[in-house]
Amino acid sequence: WILSHFWPLTRDGARLAHVREMAAELPLGSAALAGTAYPVDRQFLAQELGFARVSANSLDAVANRDFAADFLYAAAMIGLHLSRLSEQLILFSSSEFGFVRLDDAYSTGSSLMPQKKNPDTLELTRGKAGRLLGNLTGLLATLKGLPSSYDKDLQEDKEPVFDAFDTLSVVLPVMTDVINTLILRPERMAAQLEPNLLATDLADYLVKRGVPFREAHHLVGQVVQAAETRGVPLTALTLAELQAISAHFGADVLAVFDVAASLASRNVAGGTGPDAVQAQLSMAKAAV
Repeated sequence: WILSHFWPLTRDGARLAHVREMAAELPLGSAALAGTAYPVDRQFLAQELGFARVSANSLDAVANRDFAADFLYAAAMIGLHLSRLSEQLILFSSSEFGFVRLDDAYSTGSSLMPQKKNPDTLELTRGKAGRLLGNLTGLLATLKGLPSSYDKDLQEDKEPVFDAFDTLSVVLPVMTDVINTLILRPERMAAQLEPNLLATDLADYLVKRGVPFREAHHLVGQVVQAAETRGVPLTALTLAELQAISAHFGADVLAVFDVAASLASRNVAGGTGPDAVQAQLSMAKAAV
């Protein structure tokens, strides 16, 4: 699960690297629009000032804010990904789930309910995602109607860029600390495992016995309906009841309802099987 949040952040890192590359173009020497009349060595200036190259067209150079828009897009995506993580942690830390517990440093007490623990840092991070998205759309709306060359409208690029930088400078360290201090509660997670979660495995069981998946899906739907009608879990249905739905169910069918076996069967690259997760962890460590 946590790796599903790691990989988006690696893409965010790649986007920020792209922003750096896009910003490494020297506009100095372009003047207001047509280039300077002074014989400056732009290549020398670029080298001395740490730029990778000089702009190819002076008219484009003074109007170009692609690097700012790219940064704001990268920032908005970081906000989106952290918002997704925050939302799941808010849910998982609730009393109804209790899968994780937040450190007291990153939560507050309720002003009304003594027993309540508010995930304030997560809610604020989730809220900042909207701010970052607004910065991006605001700049794009400004750039949309501009002609070539420099226009005073471009002064409006400063506030969203600086605000996005300041916002990321707060939420990234905070979310790092939230994760580092997060307390996992595997016993609560295990308590939520129930046979119905493995209904797909039951369909796979039928597929392995020659039943087309479309039909297997339909048959398992009937099995689930039968269990719901009786108000019992799938494992409470007798073999006779299962075989009344399909003769393909054998005496070994109850072995399907084994969470560890279900996980172990998903060792495809990127899957949730133990071997697949270990391989993914190795990839993640190499990517850091």
